[in-house]
Amino acid sequence: MNKKLVLISLLSFVVLMNALQTVKAARITSATTDKSTYLGGQTGYISVTVYNDRTEKIRVTQLSAAITYYYTDGTPYVQTFFYPSDLLIGDEIPAGQSKSYQIPISLPTNIAAGYIVPYIEARTDIWRPQSGTWETSDRPTWNSLKLYIESPYKDMYESSQTALQEEKAANGNLSNTMNLLAVTTVIFAAMAGFLMFLVFARRAKTIPVQP
Repeated sequence: MNKKLVLISLLSFVVLMNALQTVKAARITSATTDKSTYLGGQTGYISVTVYNDRTEKIRVTQLSAAITYYYTDGTPYVQTFFYPSDLLIGDEIPAGQSKSYQIPISLPTNIAAGYIVPYIEARTDIWRPQSGTWETSDRPTWNSLKLYIESPYKDMYESSQTALQEEKAANGNLSNTMNLLAVTTVIFAAMAGFLMFLVFARRAKTIPVQP
């Protein structure tokens, strides 16, 4: 009877240990973009922060961002961007600490405008000091980031409006300059006429009267 109890206790302990080992070893705590809005053809990056909430160190073996977007003709497309794998080799996150990574992204020139929600996933390993080996751990995800694609027509409209305002300002400056030049010309002409009047008047006074 006692042996059965011992066996049941051992089995329960093994199950409990396995359950504890499957507890998440990492969490993605934030994900942000380097720009508030993007245009087709632009490049940028998504900054992802991974937090280690275990007592053992972990390492990120893969970090990706899958973006589902539409072309301007309505065709859907899924593209996955990865953090450079060579930079992850030997990179570890100590227990209770965080580390940020920047996933480079590149958008097609004919991408449709609107919101996109990238699906971000990290693959991690956890260090087992008892065995001195790395073991595959959880895959934390993040899908709360919104990436906004702005319409190129809006940019063209704003550029045209800016050019129009600059042209109006230039025309206004030119008009003011012409008005100032006209006023200055009138003033100089009036002064020249007044001086000529004084000269002729003075000459008329100095002419001698013949007997």
